[in-house]
Amino acid sequence: MKITVIETSMVIPADETPQIKLWNSNLDLVSPYLHTPSVHFYQHSGAANFFDTKMMKQSLSKALVPFYPLGGRLSKDTDGRIEIDCQGQGALFVEAESDGVIDGLSDFAPILELRKLVPAVDYSLGIESFPLLVLQYIVGTLGVEVSTHRIDGDFGGGKESYIVLSWGY
Repeated sequence: MKITVIETSMVIPADETPQIKLWNSNLDLVSPYLHTPSVHFYQHSGAANFFDTKMMKQSLSKALVPFYPLGGRLSKDTDGRIEIDCQGQGALFVEAESDGVIDGLSDFAPILELRKLVPAVDYSLGIESFPLLVLQYIVGTLGVEVSTHRIDGDFGGGKESYIVLSWGY
């Protein structure tokens, strides 16, 4: 399966969000500094605007308002403790296409092909550089990959489904 990136953009919250810094728990601080991917597949509804990229970005922008920490970045306070800097920097949205099909993913068994659906995050530039929320929309498979950072406060541990549900409305 080949994944080709069509466009990469930063989606910012639709409205102003609190400009605050959120302290992380001690448990968050010992978590690995990486994103946790989750891949979702959807049956085509037949609607002409099903998975329309412009609509997806607009709804994501609206969803980032109540989930504003996911639009932030990590930073360090004056003592060097890692915190979430909520300044509305936005989420990374990657639009891609695939020559693969859902049926070819072997009943969703853990295979290396699935890893290709997850966009790479460059951790080499430091914690302040990467978004806490990374999304990739795969045009050819009607799939959406959602990666939330492990140190994203109360949104980790499978709770990324809340933003996926919010994003869909």
